Amino acid sequence: MTGSILLLVFVTAQRLGELVYARRNTRRLIAQGGVESGARHYPLIVGLHAAWLIGLWLLAWDRPMHAGWLAAYLALQGLRVWTLASLGSRWTTRIVTVPGETLVRRGPYRFLPHPNYLVVAGEIAVLPLVFGLWGYALAFSILNAAVLWIRIRAENRALGMDAAGARRTRSGRPNGRNRAPPVRTG
Repeated sequence: MTGSILLLVFVTAQRLGELVYARRNTRRLIAQGGVESGARHYPLIVGLHAAWLIGLWLLAWDRPMHAGWLAAYLALQGLRVWTLASLGSRWTTRIVTVPGETLVRRGPYRFLPHPNYLVVAGEIAVLPLVFGLWGYALAFSILNAAVLWIRIRAENRALGMDAAGARRTRSGRPNGRNRAPPVRTG
């Protein structure tokens, strides 16, 4: 039971800390001329993540933890840190583009256009599995997929990318040679 509470405290503190970091970065990017896109769906993301975490507190605080799923969750944290470190001060939970800035092409962004969303999808599924909550993991994974479908489309539009994450040329056609990850992900 104590381990479950400690893990939930860790995840809650992590999420709250990331919100503070994201808010600071968002303010700075806006001050540099950044433009926010997709603000209308942002409350959906916040609501989903808040409901997910509150539900875990209600259902998992006294449940045993499964070591294999815990190891998978901790591995995802390594990927999370790599993603955030690769974006640095550009990371935010909102879609903010700064005109004239180049897209980040280091870290996991060399391989994927939206690695942070892959990590988040993994976390939403895996953390409930740590506590044996299979139905919870499935339900929130489906909800998260629906929200990410909206989010990734909005982010790709803001970054001038097609659905596959390839940058578009000035004519609007995909430019297969110029695959680039987004300036920020959240």
